[in-house]
Amino acid sequence: MTRPSRLAAALALTGLAAIPVAAQEEPPELPRLGVTGDATSVIGVSSGGYMATQLAVAWPERFAGLGVLAAGPWSCARGSLGLALGQCMTTRRGLPDPGDLELRLADYRERDQVGDAEALAELRAFVWHGGEDDTVDPALGEALSEQLAAWLAAPDDQLRLRRDDGIGHGWPVDAGSVAAEASELGDCRRGGGTHLLACDRDIAGAALAWLHGEQAPPADGEPRGELRRFDQGDFDAKGLDDAGYLFVPEGCESGECALTLALHGCSMGAEQIGEAFVRHNGLNAWAATNRRVVLYPQVETSLANPQGCWDWWGYAESTWQLDPLHDTREGTQVRALMAMLDRLQESPPD
Repeated sequence: MTRPSRLAAALALTGLAAIPVAAQEEPPELPRLGVTGDATSVIGVSSGGYMATQLAVAWPERFAGLGVLAAGPWSCARGSLGLALGQCMTTRRGLPDPGDLELRLADYRERDQVGDAEALAELRAFVWHGGEDDTVDPALGEALSEQLAAWLAAPDDQLRLRRDDGIGHGWPVDAGSVAAEASELGDCRRGGGTHLLACDRDIAGAALAWLHGEQAPPADGEPRGELRRFDQGDFDAKGLDDAGYLFVPEGCESGECALTLALHGCSMGAEQIGEAFVRHNGLNAWAATNRRVVLYPQVETSLANPQGCWDWWGYAESTWQLDPLHDTREGTQVRALMAMLDRLQESPPD
């Protein structure tokens, strides 16, 4: 099945085929929008959470805020699928050793493959985990929080760890305020489905408020703006899907809006669940009233990555590398994502 037909099938299965979107079989390139660079955040769930932390550590000077849902410490897998499965999802091999991760960070820093400690210390960070998560052990979210606390200048003021009991693995949404069908949401306690969890939690709003200060509340109705598909071919990297998504609020086409990069988790890309994640995670409603563009890059499935995860264990790097650099500035997906941010920060055409 070709990519357009696979996407059409996914949209049909999720009931999204009739929803209008600025989409074409050959989507346009990612636009130049002149977004500001001083209030950029990256938020990710599960594998997207691991990738979000990799981006923030690699380029801390480019981000003001980091949001991580249902994921563990930076570089937890250390290039090993075995560690990813046994120590960074389950903890049957124990929790990762913080000392080992710090040695890895120090080595990268000596080689200028990550950002400096001073820039990292200035981040604001929001960490969330569901207490009933049986995919990524909640203890790993606590381990990430402890890791971040050791890096931040004033962790009591910069870091928030939130654990909600009774919630499974995924991204919680306030089911009463999103325009999603029941089939597009997973069970709050058990997770599953699209991994958008039908809870009474607006995690998107909570994260943005912590990372960027008080936000103007969302307006009633559909978010005022445009959800666009764009061609990811300009940012060639192993694992990326053909097209990504971008939410542009009204008035942001001419520049001077802020930016949030939002990274889906495994089995949450458009190839698998259509537009459920990019439409219904809650970010667009807040972005529309706070002049914030939201970038939704997409990963595809493959033999090496059957669930469509972001690369947090090294699958997208050269197979001959004993120590893949996926969690550094040299990581192929890290480079591609930063190139997307660079494009969006370029001035729009006259």
